[in-house]
Amino acid sequence: MEIKKTCLHDKHLALGALMTPFAGFDMPIQYTNIIDEHNAVRNACGVFDVSHMGEVIVSGAEAEKFVNYIFTNDIKDAPNGKVYYGMMCYEDGGTVDDLLVYKIEHNNFFLVINAANIEKDVEWMQKQAENFNILLCHKSDYFGQLAVQGPDAEAVVEEVLGLPCKDLSFYTCKTLDRQDETIYLSRTGYTGEDGFEIYATHDYIRASWDKLVSSGRCKPCGLGCRDTLRFEVGLPLYGDELSKDISPIMAGLGLFVKLNKENFIGKDALAKQKAEGTAKKLVGIELADKAIPRHGYAVIKDGVQIGEVTTGYHCISVDKSVCMALIDSEFAKLDTEVSIQIRKKTFPGKIVKKKFYDKHYKKD
Repeated sequence: MEIKKTCLHDKHLALGALMTPFAGFDMPIQYTNIIDEHNAVRNACGVFDVSHMGEVIVSGAEAEKFVNYIFTNDIKDAPNGKVYYGMMCYEDGGTVDDLLVYKIEHNNFFLVINAANIEKDVEWMQKQAENFNILLCHKSDYFGQLAVQGPDAEAVVEEVLGLPCKDLSFYTCKTLDRQDETIYLSRTGYTGEDGFEIYATHDYIRASWDKLVSSGRCKPCGLGCRDTLRFEVGLPLYGDELSKDISPIMAGLGLFVKLNKENFIGKDALAKQKAEGTAKKLVGIELADKAIPRHGYAVIKDGVQIGEVTTGYHCISVDKSVCMALIDSEFAKLDTEVSIQIRKKTFPGKIVKKKFYDKHYKKD
């Protein structure tokens, strides 16, 4: 299969980025190094090319009804400009994808899905849409996307890009008209820091990238530090902490599953899981040693494997070796002692909360 390129691919090469295939795209992993880029976002400002993400617009007379049917969160009667996080699930509660839903205006929704799942998600949505009076437009090839993240992000977006964003509260968006085109601007983030997402045409995204990089106020950042940033504040990545075999309840994301709303796909299965518990649970583990746990490594209790690591790092912001792991629920209590098998050795650790570093989002 031919690897795809984002609209900024040549910009990454010109900056000497380390490129590697990710979710079917040739993407920058780092420009200088992951630690520098990670710290730039924690302490100042970084910009990410996230144009590989997918976008779908749902409109029409039953758009709200349809989105609420395929989405675990509740968007009924949502105000214009509100953004919601949640999941699409199969009937058995397994996760199709986690996504953002933007309420643009009445019966007009903008859905942002994971790059690795674009074709699968769109096909699944089209199948679910057959009995609804809606128009489902796959716009992933039209939109580019930048994520400007960090404590200085608001000032950079306002002053470098000239986009008014101070009025946006956390998890809201607005539509702007610039250079004869429509831009979606939101304030969500996937790093634990304040941040903004800009969705626009490829030409607009390319021009905005150049302004940000040349300003010297916003460091270009690769997907390497995007992963370390999201991980240490406990945010999931589809394919690691969520999958067709890992439900939102298993992942500890029940907050985004509104069981008191009207019927949605997977509701019965998720309600049963919430009531009866699940065989597996996603937990945090802190190691006593500086050895680094990696995806797929075994979690051991009393010489028996009880689960495996989903994501693990030596955390840059807190200087600890930690991981998230899917383990047998009976061992998921905080402070339970476990071990991680790293190559031929086992390293002791204990169950802790999945958030290893505090988020710093804008407070309303």
